[in-house]
Amino acid sequence: MSQARIVYLNGDFLPFAEARVPIMDRGFLFADGIYEVSAVLDGRLVDNEAHLARLDRSLGEIDIANPHTIPEWIGLQTELVARNGLTEGLVYMQVTRGVYERDFAYPPAGTAPTVMMFTQAKTVAANPLAETGARIITVPDLRWKRRDIKSVALLAQVLAKQQAAAAGVAEAWMVEDDAVTEGSSSTAFIVTKGGALVTRPLSTALLPGITRKAVLRLAEEAGLALEERLFSVSEALEAAEAFYTSASAFVMPVVAIDGHVIGEGHPGAHTRRLRELYLDMARAGV
Repeated sequence: MSQARIVYLNGDFLPFAEARVPIMDRGFLFADGIYEVSAVLDGRLVDNEAHLARLDRSLGEIDIANPHTIPEWIGLQTELVARNGLTEGLVYMQVTRGVYERDFAYPPAGTAPTVMMFTQAKTVAANPLAETGARIITVPDLRWKRRDIKSVALLAQVLAKQQAAAAGVAEAWMVEDDAVTEGSSSTAFIVTKGGALVTRPLSTALLPGITRKAVLRLAEEAGLALEERLFSVSEALEAAEAFYTSASAFVMPVVAIDGHVIGEGHPGAHTRRLRELYLDMARAGV
């Protein structure tokens, strides 16, 4: 971690080494907070207002007042990107319920939330994995019942990611009742042999992915058949193509699941096309 990096904390832009959060912060004690991540490409935020709208929704679902308007958030993000000279990567935002003596119940009204932001330089457009395709594994979905909330409580996802890392693969798809819910930090898609794009419908069982939403729109505009429904691991293994989406991966081809080769074992035509369309959209600032 670069010590020259500038972060944002509670109204101030600070050197990374000077940023401090008290130990009584409820994000630290209870994971009582919400986060959001926006991609940066060519120095510009990608599909950012949709991310900020999801941040606002998640905060509302756990009764934390949004500390900023959308224009204020954009101003802070833009300033942070500029101060760090970021041309490609991510902006991370987090809001917790704030600092108060440890108690499970909410602190009194008026307790100030903790607002924190930082940037991460990362290659998102020319990711070599997009050319070779990602290998993934499946794992049991161990999470709570409100996965539509972008909570900072990510232990189940951490364990899934660690299983993927230990297996030498890029991602883990989580499975519940024989159906794929989503990736540990992504939305899961397959393409049937008939050419239909399939992903799970939105519900409290999964996060409403912002990249997912954009890809579905782009697919519809491109004339692809869309099916929002559950799909099983066995159906995924027999699919013509598979991929996952996220703010950091954009559209990432999947070439093997649990060691089983998907399709012809390389990124498929539909997946490549959707990645191209998404990159065009991102660069155009649409």
